[in-house]
Amino acid sequence: MTDVKSLSPGRQTLRRLVLNPSVLIGGTLVAMILALAILAPVLGTRDPNELSTSNRLKPPGYEGTMRVYTDEGRMKVPVWYPLGADTLGRDVYSRIVYGARISLVVGVSVAGISIALGVLFGLIAGYFRYLDGVIMRVMDGLMAIPAILLAIAVVSVFNAGVMSVIIAIVVPEVPRVVRLVRSIVLSIREEPYVEAAITAGTRVPTLLIRHILPNTLAPLIVQGTFIVASAIIVEAILSFLGLGIPADEIPTWGNIMGASREVFQLHPHLILYPGVVLAVTVLAVNMLGDGLRDTLDPRFARRV
Repeated sequence: MTDVKSLSPGRQTLRRLVLNPSVLIGGTLVAMILALAILAPVLGTRDPNELSTSNRLKPPGYEGTMRVYTDEGRMKVPVWYPLGADTLGRDVYSRIVYGARISLVVGVSVAGISIALGVLFGLIAGYFRYLDGVIMRVMDGLMAIPAILLAIAVVSVFNAGVMSVIIAIVVPEVPRVVRLVRSIVLSIREEPYVEAAITAGTRVPTLLIRHILPNTLAPLIVQGTFIVASAIIVEAILSFLGLGIPADEIPTWGNIMGASREVFQLHPHLILYPGVVLAVTVLAVNMLGDGLRDTLDPRFARRV
């Protein structure tokens, strides 16, 4: 039997990750959602925006025909709706599968941009005390506004689309990353090794990148997973309200539910199915984040 204490710190961390149930379950579900998004052209039954007015609001499992126009003229082809058809006859299953792509793109993009900007301003605020007050007052002002209201205000300035949604969600997320990075910088800038580097004449950019930034990586990885989950939810809210990505251009879980809210009482499955997938995805990302926090954050690390 291998002695845990004899393992290197990296292997001990990897061992804790493998043995953490939250990482295993959350990571597996996230991998499945990622595979669903990548393999959407293979797993989807047809074009998610393909209309068929003759098959409007068909129930789950419906098999019928659809008129298509080819070089040989008009003809009928068999169709199958595993999860039913929406108000315009579009396949709900295919739209949910393709919607995974947008949700993951928005979530990962928001996390990446928020962390990049948050690290930049957090390092500056934490190290340069004369800039700390100015930067943090701006961040406090942004945090005083509810995230969803701030996102709605930002998205209303731009044309509806993926990029405008990403920008709208990044704005309220950046202050949280700035506060996290700043708190870490404040706690370690007086450490002996930092003072020794300053005494040795290390330039400020080198000092921040080599000696301070590495200490923020583990908390930022954890924070990034929570930002992904939050961004997916906010994107769904914006699209559901008709302020995000238009339903006739790109399917997302939010606009799939939004397009069907008028017929919810008669056809609840049109909102139920994308809602369940959305909930499972957010739950999986949060579980993965909790597991990473338990493993990587010294304050929560468990001995195994």
